[in-house]
Amino acid sequence: MPLFNVYPLYDVTPVSGKGVYVYDEKGTEYLDLYGGHAVISIGHAHPKYVEAVTNQVSKLGFYSNAIQNPLQVELADKIEAHSGCKDYELFLCSSGAEANENALKLASFRTGKARVLAFSNGFHGRTSAAVAATDNKNIIAPINAQQAVAILPLNDIEGVKKELEKGDVCAVIVEFIQGVGGLDEGSAEFFEAVDALCKANNTMFIADEVQSGYGRSGKFFAFQHYNVNPDIISIAKGMGNGFPIGGILIHPDIEAKFGMLGTTFGGNHLACAAGLSVLNVIEEQKLIDNVNAMSMYFIKLAETIPQIKNIKGRGLMLGLEFDFEVGDLRKKLIYDHNIFTGGAANKKLLRILPPLTVRKEHISMFFEALIEVLSEVKSTVV
Repeated sequence: MPLFNVYPLYDVTPVSGKGVYVYDEKGTEYLDLYGGHAVISIGHAHPKYVEAVTNQVSKLGFYSNAIQNPLQVELADKIEAHSGCKDYELFLCSSGAEANENALKLASFRTGKARVLAFSNGFHGRTSAAVAATDNKNIIAPINAQQAVAILPLNDIEGVKKELEKGDVCAVIVEFIQGVGGLDEGSAEFFEAVDALCKANNTMFIADEVQSGYGRSGKFFAFQHYNVNPDIISIAKGMGNGFPIGGILIHPDIEAKFGMLGTTFGGNHLACAAGLSVLNVIEEQKLIDNVNAMSMYFIKLAETIPQIKNIKGRGLMLGLEFDFEVGDLRKKLIYDHNIFTGGAANKKLLRILPPLTVRKEHISMFFEALIEVLSEVKSTVV
């Protein structure tokens, strides 16, 4: 049976990984500066992660949410301690799309409204309401387009004010650093004004931290760079270091009711074990400190390369923008220098999302390769 052909694939077959490297079936080593869309947070096959998952699966990998699961409580307490989101409550699911779907559903329950406000170049997932709030018509089927969604440019505070005053918006959902869209950010004044407008208009303010959370921005959550208080915070990618897990943090003002939300696989024993090991490693290895140090080093080197027209993002959620499309550049980095990087909706942007364990020598290796590739691109053009 052939696979349903929806992914353009590079001719690379990773079979193992260790730290910031992956290895193909021939034993070729690749420097991974993309982490599978920012999923690999503490490095491939981290020994404490492997130990935690192995120990748990040998005992109990899964049972339903109809029973007591102390691992969920332990994970919730650790997320609260690491994030500083005191008194929020946790609902666990299995992916970022599911997290955003539940965030939007909860906002609609809470407010009694149905319309959603999102922003240009935003990406929130591929499920029903989440994809409708995503600014990409190519992935929105007619069944999704039935959702009531308005999409505005970032920093258009007057537009937000006008939409919220109509009285039918249940949620404003925002990435504080856009991922797939290309690392764009709103201003502090914009985010803080949106937060205030939501609170004045019975609208839930949703922080989509699926990609930017778990220390990737240099703080535990990207919204913490601003003076805002989201009602709901969605999390996923780096949460399980590759094991499927997601969730939403819910402000205590939102009351839970039996049956309001539900999931089969979310919060299973194995997922919780993976999630706990990630937080333990982030703490023990002081990885958020490392994010900030490596970000400064990366930006310092990037600023020396004249072909780079713009450096975008924060922490280890970074983008290098050029005045040409970077598809061929990415291929040269993969095939000629064995380095994985990422692309974005902005075709001129090279996206960098390494494990939070990345070191200076890895960043230096990348820039040495980039300079060489850029010289080849220049000579080809000339």
